[in-house]
Amino acid sequence: MEELAMPKTILVVDDEDGVRDSVREVLNDEGYRVIDTADGTQVLDIIKSERPDLVLLDIWMPQIDGIGLLKEIKIQEPDINVVMVSGHGNIHTAVTATKFGAFDFIEKPVSLDGLLLTVQRALGELPRATGPEQNGGRSRKARSASATAAAPLSAAGAQTIKQRTLKKSVVLSGQGLHSGVKTGLILHPLPANSGILFTGISGDVTVPAHLHYVGSTGYATSLRSKGFAVGTVEHFLAVLHSYGVTNLLAKVQSEVPIMDGSAEEFCQALEEAGIEEQAGECLEIVIDRPYEVHAKGEESIRIEPADAFSVHYVLRYPEPVGEQEHRYTSLGPETFKAEIAPARTFGFLRDIEKLQTMGLVGGGKLNNCIIIGDDKIINTELRFADEFARHKILDILGDFYLLGRPMRGAVSAVMTGHSDNIALLRQIREGMNL
Repeated sequence: MEELAMPKTILVVDDEDGVRDSVREVLNDEGYRVIDTADGTQVLDIIKSERPDLVLLDIWMPQIDGIGLLKEIKIQEPDINVVMVSGHGNIHTAVTATKFGAFDFIEKPVSLDGLLLTVQRALGELPRATGPEQNGGRSRKARSASATAAAPLSAAGAQTIKQRTLKKSVVLSGQGLHSGVKTGLILHPLPANSGILFTGISGDVTVPAHLHYVGSTGYATSLRSKGFAVGTVEHFLAVLHSYGVTNLLAKVQSEVPIMDGSAEEFCQALEEAGIEEQAGECLEIVIDRPYEVHAKGEESIRIEPADAFSVHYVLRYPEPVGEQEHRYTSLGPETFKAEIAPARTFGFLRDIEKLQTMGLVGGGKLNNCIIIGDDKIINTELRFADEFARHKILDILGDFYLLGRPMRGAVSAVMTGHSDNIALLRQIREGMNL
């Protein structure tokens, strides 16, 4: 007769009786064996005697510093995953905890849905990632929010592409360009067919990086679902697009950090984590006919069938910018890192006051945005003579990953922005029944 598997053991460390009671009840209902304690000084002894599979650890304990205890746990028992919990945390606390070895970080009041999803990921029990569709009930089975697995075949001749995720978690710190909020990014691997998902610190609501969830496109692309929104996703998505990452969970507080205005540090983070091929596969989208969007004046963007994905961008501004033009063919990460990733975001000095009255560019600094004056670049030297055109291509690469799969087609654009990119994607989706 086949033996029943032993339930996995979870150690809950929190000085609040109510938190321990509610967490214990939820986890017991899900079939886990739960041990709990309010005494942080006893944690290492409990771990040695009970050998838990997972530790839920309050970061603010009266007897001991949670971060210090986390460090000690990871030294003595490096294979045990630790999830930090805090009622006074923010993205910086989460980034710090992750840097010191925490598997993840969740905030109080604890969302039971977010707690269970984090526990399942930490224990390797989540076969597919969860989207906002299932967030209403904690006992419901996870369903993929990804377009990767669900999307229909695009056109004859589409190549099958291996799905990819990160080999390990990685973190970045920074500031939101438009919100001005100190923020960060915590990246976690996800199983095949999960898609790219953004979530907040609590982890209870996720928003897929997909066209359906685009919230706004004014000066940046933002995503929104069930009250959770994340802004300025395009530079980060361009990196995922170019590295072929199809499954990833990104924890963020309101806005993806702008870093130095380019995508270079996102490239470094992915390379630090490593890219892992997965068993799942997806089909590229093969553009079947021309699609085009015209806006005011000469502003237009078009895509047509081609043997590869490429972008030709033309930008025309008065001096000191002038006319800039760049052609880019997507040939993988190395080409992207050399040609496009270093290109920084830019803005005109005369527009900054207007944008600030709109509540934007609150985090714009001399070191994260190229500032253009009436007759010269004010704060930096350009990395490329056509850096502005290259940065517009960076934005297109990010926005065009919002259909959830790589694409084959030739893009040509003149003076366009995020709204035009999204309008063209909607045409493609409708025209190809994606």
